[in-house]
Amino acid sequence: MGGDRLENKTSVSVASWSSLNARMDNRFATAFVIACVLSLISTIYMAASIGTDFWYEYRSPVQENSSDLNKSIWDEFISDEADEKTYNDALFRYNGTVGLWRRCITIPKNMHWYSPPERTESFDVVTKCVSFTLTEQFMEKFVDPGNHNSGIDLLRTYLWRCQFLLPFVSLGLMCFGALIGLCACICRSLYPTIATGILHLLAGLCTLGSVSCYVAGIELLHQKLELPDSVSGEFGWSFCLACVSAPLQFMASALFIWAAHTNRKEYTLMKAYRVA
Repeated sequence: MGGDRLENKTSVSVASWSSLNARMDNRFATAFVIACVLSLISTIYMAASIGTDFWYEYRSPVQENSSDLNKSIWDEFISDEADEKTYNDALFRYNGTVGLWRRCITIPKNMHWYSPPERTESFDVVTKCVSFTLTEQFMEKFVDPGNHNSGIDLLRTYLWRCQFLLPFVSLGLMCFGALIGLCACICRSLYPTIATGILHLLAGLCTLGSVSCYVAGIELLHQKLELPDSVSGEFGWSFCLACVSAPLQFMASALFIWAAHTNRKEYTLMKAYRVA
């Protein structure tokens, strides 16, 4: 009789533990899937923000009169020797947009160099873009933009370099984290996803650092080069994608770390119970 009762109690306990373990496994799997979805969305957003040219946008009246001055500004803008002041003056004047890799201006489609075009209701414009070279990305910024004799502005120089490098570091960390997560799925273990969570945390910090450096750099630039009265500026949707990507990375990191840590803890308790 005593043996039968003990056996029945043991069977009930094992069944209860199995049911609890199954519920816990489902919870871990759900957290893991949600974290993967957040990670994928943040990766797409980060890649899109890096590859597009709308981190900052300027709004100015369309320059319809294609005078010799306008032609000179356009030629200097596309020149390989354009300095910071030169291309920023063009960005201010011609509805410019700036990305991490390129700068763009909006100019009249049909340019008349010797006489201004007659104003029509539909004025065609076209966007012209120039890529920043690696030399320009790592070039020193000067205290007085465009004046090489004014001394190097170290703060703006390193802010520019960080805003360019950190997004790529963030993207690389997320890709490496995804590789570790894939290995965890193959091994059928959640514990390696702690590394994935840590990498996503570092990626989020890099993204946040990049966004902060960009904001600080723009504010310092506008203190050196004030916007004309008819020109306004605002952060574009590429910048917003990077801003959204950072909290998504932090949420994915928290879920990865929670699922891996809690699963490990439950596994340890289960082993202790079995031994007992």
